[in-house]
Amino acid sequence: METNHQAQIFKAMAKPNFYPHDVSAIEQRDTHISKVFLTGRYAYKIKKAVNLDFLDFTALDKRKYFCRQEVVLNRRLSKGIYLGMLPITFKDGRYHFAGSGKPVEYVVKMRQLPENLSMLSLAHNGTLYRNSIEALARLLADFYRHAPGGEAINRFGSWQTIWTNTEENFRQTEPFAGDFLDTHMFHIVRAATRAFLIRRKALFDRRVEKKKIRDCHGDLRSGHIYFSDHIQIIDCIEFNDRFRYADITSDLAFLAMDLEFEGYPKIVQHLINTYLEYTKDEEMLILLDFYKCYRACVRLKVNCFRLQNSELSGIYRARVLRDTEHYLNLAYRYAVQFTRPTVWVVCGLPAAGKTTVAKMLAKVLSLPILRSDVVRKRLFDLLPAESRNLPFEEGIYSKEATALVYGKLLMLAQEEIKKDCSIILDATFSRGHQREEALRLAKDLDANIIFVECTASDDILRERLSKRDVSTSVSDARLHHFTRLRQRFEPLDELPDKMYIRINTEKALEEGVRKIISHDYALLSYQTARVIKQLESSALNVTEPT
Repeated sequence: METNHQAQIFKAMAKPNFYPHDVSAIEQRDTHISKVFLTGRYAYKIKKAVNLDFLDFTALDKRKYFCRQEVVLNRRLSKGIYLGMLPITFKDGRYHFAGSGKPVEYVVKMRQLPENLSMLSLAHNGTLYRNSIEALARLLADFYRHAPGGEAINRFGSWQTIWTNTEENFRQTEPFAGDFLDTHMFHIVRAATRAFLIRRKALFDRRVEKKKIRDCHGDLRSGHIYFSDHIQIIDCIEFNDRFRYADITSDLAFLAMDLEFEGYPKIVQHLINTYLEYTKDEEMLILLDFYKCYRACVRLKVNCFRLQNSELSGIYRARVLRDTEHYLNLAYRYAVQFTRPTVWVVCGLPAAGKTTVAKMLAKVLSLPILRSDVVRKRLFDLLPAESRNLPFEEGIYSKEATALVYGKLLMLAQEEIKKDCSIILDATFSRGHQREEALRLAKDLDANIIFVECTASDDILRERLSKRDVSTSVSDARLHHFTRLRQRFEPLDELPDKMYIRINTEKALEEGVRKIISHDYALLSYQTARVIKQLESSALNVTEPT
């Protein structure tokens, strides 16, 4: 009966004279769960009487409840847009807005936003400016900071929940592999996801401990964000709490993936970098590609369900199929990025702050460090604190000894990379041939590599070296070595920009590490394209842990 009411109500709302205000034209929008009538000044949204795996709108009282929820929840990120919930009544054989008859349906009334002010339209037109992106980053950072959290919400960001969600997603999508999806790519994405979850379980646990699981938006896409008098973000998930409760990174990853799907990676980079400036949540970058992959997989699954619908035909069906392939390509690229090991080479002159930066980087990324000073002492049966104040390039610092040290350093790095683990190398790498050997290692083992050169003024370097005379240091470099060390150091001019970043360690440590992580994330994305075929030929056989 309610479904019949809906069919008649939809016909009534298609006519301009149904509305209590002037309407010159009506545009209708359909999704699988709602129908929207755009009248120019206002938009009216009705929830379809459907029962799907993740929602049940079949009963009128449920539609009433979720209409109210939609208004309340969406007012968190919008202002003056969600005007309220109205009943549609039936009396004397006619339907009315908020009339005196019996309520037979409920509708969400919204102020209609100009489509040309959506984030997607502005990006398409080249009028989405940096200050708007920065304002959005501030808004989201503040929203997530104050969004509800707590024990009841935390479980939705737990490792077990994420494992369950991803496995459910793959299980529901697998029947379409071979028809709408490339089977080999699908299997690689699934295996990479499982491998990441197994390897990074402690990180997911830590996100819960750090209270990064919040009541988010749930459907944060560029088409749901508008830049008018205020930034207006609409259409959050109201029908299922578990789709809204998530790691903040997952919510932001949806927007990042959506923008990259539309072809705007530079907007994503600026948005994420600005967001990090406000939140200092560098750890999210470790998870960003993982969650972008998950979001892309959800979108391609939904498209597969739509393609299964025989009503889709012609140009529209071809477009959905093309979009599905695009989502799979994105998921595949993200899988390459979060699966492929990376070598971070933290280098520079002695006393440039390499070890301090490497330790902070290791803390943020949860990675081990291989330090040349420690490797050198162990190689020559010395304790790390044992000092060898030797003349320049003599004894354990001779050219031959140094060659042995770097050989051992790279051999240890190789062992980690072969286990699909990333690693941080802390060493001067003052000579071009040493850097060339590191580059060759990364290439041979199909790993990413990023050189981080730590710098400081000569006066600061001398000051730091002089302090070593009265303190304990694993490094034996001293002030009287400085001139020769400076002369021996060969500039890193041979390195391409896509694998090199230079930071000044005279500035705040947190600022330097944040710059490394945000820049490295962009640089690693550039390196991904050239290794897709290599990953295709590798076998990722990871099974569910017991």
